[in-house]
Amino acid sequence: MIDRGEKKEEYREVKQYWMKRLIEDVGEDEEGDSCCHVFYVDYDRVCFHKGYTSTTMTFAVTSIDTGQGKTEWGAPEDRDVFIIKLGERL
Repeated sequence: MIDRGEKKEEYREVKQYWMKRLIEDVGEDEEGDSCCHVFYVDYDRVCFHKGYTSTTMTFAVTSIDTGQGKTEWGAPEDRDVFIIKLGERL
């Protein structure tokens, strides 16, 4: 679906593995508690491999956020995921 230009978002589970790669920093509230502001790493592109082949697709990344994705695009129901919004194919 990404290759055909139909799917404009890619999803990753909110787990430690992806948190290390996608979150740059977590801000603090007025009391100094961590939780209020999440700052994502500023990636400008993402490269996908088709299965275990050498065929790749590279896209611009317009934003990274956390929320409910579209189940028809592969996001789980009732769980937040990292949402990588894709721009033009490079």
